[in-house]
Amino acid sequence: MDYAMTTTVEERKAANKALIDEVLRAYPEKMGKRRAKHLSSFEEGKPDCGVKSNIKSLPGVMTIRGCAYAGSKGVVWGPIKDMIHISHGPVGCGQYSWGSRRNYYVGTTGIDTFVTMQFTSDFQEKDIVFGGDKKLDKIIDEIQQLFPLNKGISIQTECPIGLIGDDIEAVSKKKSKEYGGHTVVPVRCEGFRGVSQSLGHHLANDAIRDFVFDAHSNKRLALESTPYDVAIIGDYNIGGDAWSSRILLEEMGLRVIAQWSGDGTLAELENTPRSKLNLLHCYRSMNYISRHMEEKYGIPWVEYNFFGPTMIEKSLREIAGRFDDAIMENAEKVIAKYRKVSDAVTAKYKPRLQGKKVMLFVGGLRPRHVVGAYEDLGMEVIGTGYEFAHNDDYQRTTHYLKDGTLIYDDVTGYEFERFVDRVRPDLVGSGIKEKYVFQKMGVPFRQMHSWDYSGPYHGYDGFAIFARDMDIAISSPVWNLAKTPWKDRT
Repeated sequence: MDYAMTTTVEERKAANKALIDEVLRAYPEKMGKRRAKHLSSFEEGKPDCGVKSNIKSLPGVMTIRGCAYAGSKGVVWGPIKDMIHISHGPVGCGQYSWGSRRNYYVGTTGIDTFVTMQFTSDFQEKDIVFGGDKKLDKIIDEIQQLFPLNKGISIQTECPIGLIGDDIEAVSKKKSKEYGGHTVVPVRCEGFRGVSQSLGHHLANDAIRDFVFDAHSNKRLALESTPYDVAIIGDYNIGGDAWSSRILLEEMGLRVIAQWSGDGTLAELENTPRSKLNLLHCYRSMNYISRHMEEKYGIPWVEYNFFGPTMIEKSLREIAGRFDDAIMENAEKVIAKYRKVSDAVTAKYKPRLQGKKVMLFVGGLRPRHVVGAYEDLGMEVIGTGYEFAHNDDYQRTTHYLKDGTLIYDDVTGYEFERFVDRVRPDLVGSGIKEKYVFQKMGVPFRQMHSWDYSGPYHGYDGFAIFARDMDIAISSPVWNLAKTPWKDRT
């Protein structure tokens, strides 16, 4: 069945099944059976998306996942701006993760902020043989001498450290004591641990619990508490996302006492247990610490979505509903204030984007959270999947999808190319590893991990940029010079 000719939900489901069967036939029988569990067609009314997740990728396939080190250093810890994060191991991992996610911050780099600097123990063969504990000890001394205004240090372990048995906990404890209780956090996030970067998020959350909350509870500032104190959790300020979100929260009358972890500081992490409500953006990477704070400190949390005006309005009202009438009234004022702005954006771009079809494959929250923003522009998401989701992510995704949406978990390079070739979307939104594959196929593409050097995409300000970027991607005249694979068959 020609996927492009499907007109009903049942036809689309049949086309999805035929497409999945076609892709699976290319694999050896055993591999095909295992991959079949990760591919499905969403059925409305079901509790999840009908796929298995958080399972080890198969050897020999081109997986697009990150590792545990990427989840800890690249996502959770790396954006904390006044700490120095040591990539403990060979230089490659740190270099690859260095400044790649555009976690914007305010400060003077190299003086009191360090996000876009790379610190590595640069392992050589002799370090593998004799161990790197002494080298790590010396590196921390050098850091304290060269960058005395740093507020703390984290040690992010790479694969060789777990293999040779470096005792980073002992080094951390020793150096913290030497420097008067200076925060030094050992994070066991060797890349080979777990099935994806998701375990790195969990390990990073646990390290914050153990070495920030528990170990330094007496360091919390004596903040004058208010009933409206909130913390932004799981927003990494990519392209300024957290700033555009914070504007709306503060206009509602809330006080943001912490950002985790884009443009965030160690003091903000230490003071988060004083929050009245934790606002969770990236559920996958920060639900662990949010649940811990709810259990230990009694702080409730709510997941919110600031992509596109429909979801922004819904989230603002849900957040306001946790507070008093004054905040709820302010939320309505904020919505009314920005409605004209968002209506103008929609009026400009919706006629150009109406009916365009999108396929997504991203990490974190984006495979579901951005669906509403596309729909606000009249676009349709016809396929989506996660790199490193758990089943609860797919449960949450059901609230966003339409019946018959193609679902693919931990999609392989082969599968994704075949899906795009057959489904024929007008736009693919995925990561840097996929970008040039599809552009060379003549398919418009947006990098939806770090906004293709654009952004922010959160909030009302971000929606205007999001709409412009999607229009630019699809409407560029360069596509008239390139042939998509299916054009050769028509």
